[in-house]
Amino acid sequence: GGDTPRMGHFNSSLEDHTRDHGFFGYVGIEAVLDQMRHKAMKTGFEFNVMVVGQSGLGKSTLMNTLFKSKVSRKSCTPDYEEKIHKTVHLQSVSHVIEEKGVKMKLTIIDTPGFGDQINNENCWDPIEKYINVQYEEYLKEELSINRKRRIPDTRVHCCVYFLPPSGHWLRPIDVEFMKRLGKIVNIVPVIAKADTLTIEERLEFRDRIKRDLEAYEISVYPQKEYDQDVEDQILNDKIREKIPFAVVGTDKEHQVNGNKILGRKTKWGIIEVENVAHCEFSDLRDLLIRSHLQDLKDITHNIHYETYRVRRLNEIKMNGIGLSPLMLVNSGSEKDDAGNHV
Repeated sequence: GGDTPRMGHFNSSLEDHTRDHGFFGYVGIEAVLDQMRHKAMKTGFEFNVMVVGQSGLGKSTLMNTLFKSKVSRKSCTPDYEEKIHKTVHLQSVSHVIEEKGVKMKLTIIDTPGFGDQINNENCWDPIEKYINVQYEEYLKEELSINRKRRIPDTRVHCCVYFLPPSGHWLRPIDVEFMKRLGKIVNIVPVIAKADTLTIEERLEFRDRIKRDLEAYEISVYPQKEYDQDVEDQILNDKIREKIPFAVVGTDKEHQVNGNKILGRKTKWGIIEVENVAHCEFSDLRDLLIRSHLQDLKDITHNIHYETYRVRRLNEIKMNGIGLSPLMLVNSGSEKDDAGNHV
């Protein structure tokens, strides 16, 4: 019995020794990060962005500006003609963008026809259906017996919603769309063609939109309830202050003081797209790509997709006894047929 204190004393002195002198030497745990980086660079990753807003708001131009390449549907279609669609069509274009050895499969989902009709009732239905069909596809893959090691991810990670620069309030279509879709996808609202508003009008419009978002309880990204810690909260609060971002897109370069810069030329000067004093394009780019791309994907997987998954599995459980992947495939196929006509 008398040995116990000595044993305790030995252990604590061993810990002190390990702490002070690196008794066991270097383990190398942080090398895991290099392994993960190496793996990620080899396999590459997917990022799927949906753009929604009426025609003429510069959606295609903004996407091209964001990814510094011609990624929009318009740029990829020779002899492209802008025509107003009678209904909402969904069209997606995928590209592999490579930078410093990192490959990204970028998919831009466009929604021509949204908000262009005289009667825009239920014009969000095809969009809602499309998002859910992607969740369904992923769920089917996940539950199939011979599932792929890497499930192709077509789920919409982010929806950039373009608000016309009216300077007034949110329109009923904006409220209805963001209220419905905010529950199933990450929405990032932006004020399009912000150069048509003065700085004062811009700030006033933003305040009004913020008040509307609060009044109608609309959830936009980054959502307060998903902040993981104080550091997250501080960073996201700064972003939340600036939402909706006032943006201007262009894919034309101009010479300013001997430097080539992206900008829009007007009679009275050049609006520098990447200059924070001129517009908030760089804030949007940082949010979507440089700081929050992985977070957008995580929230899509852990929150939106998870909510869908639980709901679907409960539906299937209630309709049938037990659960088999086959049942899911069968019950999903009717949904699919509906979704494939989108």
